[in-house]
Amino acid sequence: MRELSPSEKRTLAVLGLPTAALALGITVVTTYVPVVAQDFLKSAAVIGALIAIEGILALWLPLVVGSWSDRLRSPIGGRLPFLIAATPVAALALALMGLVHSLLLLAIIVTIFFAAYFVAYEPYRALYPDLVDNDIAARAQSTQAVWRGAGTGIALVTGGMLISIGDWVPFVAAALLFLICMGVFLAIALPRARAANHSRRRHADSETALDEAQGLGQILRASPALREFLVCNALWEASLGALKTFVFLYVAEGLGQSEVATSAIIGGVAVLILPAAIVSGKLADTYGRVRVMSTVLPFYGIGMFVPAFTTSIAALIPVMILMGFGGGLVMTLPYALMQPLMPAGQHGLLTGFYSLSRGLGTALGPLLAGVAIQVLHGPFSGTDGYGAMWLVCGGTILASVPFLSMLRRRAGHIIDPEG
Repeated sequence: MRELSPSEKRTLAVLGLPTAALALGITVVTTYVPVVAQDFLKSAAVIGALIAIEGILALWLPLVVGSWSDRLRSPIGGRLPFLIAATPVAALALALMGLVHSLLLLAIIVTIFFAAYFVAYEPYRALYPDLVDNDIAARAQSTQAVWRGAGTGIALVTGGMLISIGDWVPFVAAALLFLICMGVFLAIALPRARAANHSRRRHADSETALDEAQGLGQILRASPALREFLVCNALWEASLGALKTFVFLYVAEGLGQSEVATSAIIGGVAVLILPAAIVSGKLADTYGRVRVMSTVLPFYGIGMFVPAFTTSIAALIPVMILMGFGGGLVMTLPYALMQPLMPAGQHGLLTGFYSLSRGLGTALGPLLAGVAIQVLHGPFSGTDGYGAMWLVCGGTILASVPFLSMLRRRAGHIIDPEG
């Protein structure tokens, strides 16, 4: 494992800023919109459906935007114009969420935010294979996961305290931080993009975004490994989606903790994501990405079942430590697993494919968890039904293990050529 050069370290540091902003924004939405919505929505399934809008948009929008960013010609390249256009829209939608108390209005604002999120995220994510060599891909994703953990942690630690002041406070605060992080990144990146634009690789002018998106079907038919990755990542994201949507309500309503105490508990687990992201990236580059994932996921999945059947703090503390490490792993390595499988010249399109796989999970996870909470409320009445969410969180992780084993047999030598 070679050392990162100073220029590579600077590149990874700058590239991480939008991740912090986007993670902050989407964590506030997926965690605290359910808290606000429960004041006028009594159905966990409806709340899950509201958050599942993210997954529904992810089934098509990332493919269009990602492939479009492969083709776009501009003085600042093909990726940054999308970030510039989406940033103010996402920030405004974020600021408005805590001010509405109608399902229809909230659904519209949430949809606008998720749409702007994907318009920014897909071209931004494609900057990684554009600028980062494959032999440091896992460490690049580790660095990105640290930024993601920072954004997620800030949202979780401060959100509960801010929402106790007023429903609108965490959303407005998140919108301001979102603008600051994205603004700093663009201020640094724009001059570099102008200088480097002449060397960017483009497709032929005759190709359209629709042509490229339709070509994804051909790529998937020719690559069983990508199909297996799609299933794996969808299941991982289903687990994360279920967790993010209902974990605050599980601790606050199910365990009877105050909003401030809930933020402290969840924030403490989120802090563990940071060292886990760093360690998992180094382990993956040293021992192999697929091997590390295959080793950790069974323990992570089994551990996720424990909170469903006990509220004992003594039992939950070691589980929370495992959950923090496993969550950091699942947030860090999937894109690094996929990067070696991406055809040259189609980084934007395949980044859209990556988000499509995420979208399947982010649509199903909250929906399945919401249904489980309602249907199994009786057996899990001790936690007001919210303990049932852990069955979805753990079950989807364990369901991914056979597909990861198939991916390892089929493409392990491509993903980890030195493994």
